[in-house]
Amino acid sequence: MTSLADRIELIELMGRYADIADLKDFGRLPALVYTDSVTLDFSSVVGLPPMTVPLDEYVHVLGRAFAPFSATHHAITGHVVEIDGDRATLHAHVRAEHWVPEEQAGGGPDRWLVVGFYDNEAVRTPRGWRLSSVKLTATHQENAHLSGPAPSYGHAAERGE
Repeated sequence: MTSLADRIELIELMGRYADIADLKDFGRLPALVYTDSVTLDFSSVVGLPPMTVPLDEYVHVLGRAFAPFSATHHAITGHVVEIDGDRATLHAHVRAEHWVPEEQAGGGPDRWLVVGFYDNEAVRTPRGWRLSSVKLTATHQENAHLSGPAPSYGHAAERGE
């Protein structure tokens, strides 16, 4: 039998996950949410194949990807948590709204909406539960043209390295 404390921590982990983008906290929160490298599958939204990247690289790309939005709101609900020892899977519904500044919208729609599901994996670490894999399956989008270009990974030169 798994403990209620683990389930609570895993659901709160998904809340912190949403807060990274919604609060634009790309400094403190990522280390509280992710493992040192993370497998990402946002192929249903941005068209990139699934990949595993170092956390610092992902945080850099994430900050750039969310910079154009004046506000975002990720409502993650209906959590189904399965725990097997030090590993867990989390299935949840998501409604993510992303607003661009009025001048960027150019008189057109100012909100990109994504509706779908997360199917994530977490591992228990000495620092608590952390997401090791994030998969978003978008079932509906509105105004996807507002999402901007697909992020690129592995470009150390862009970071001045």
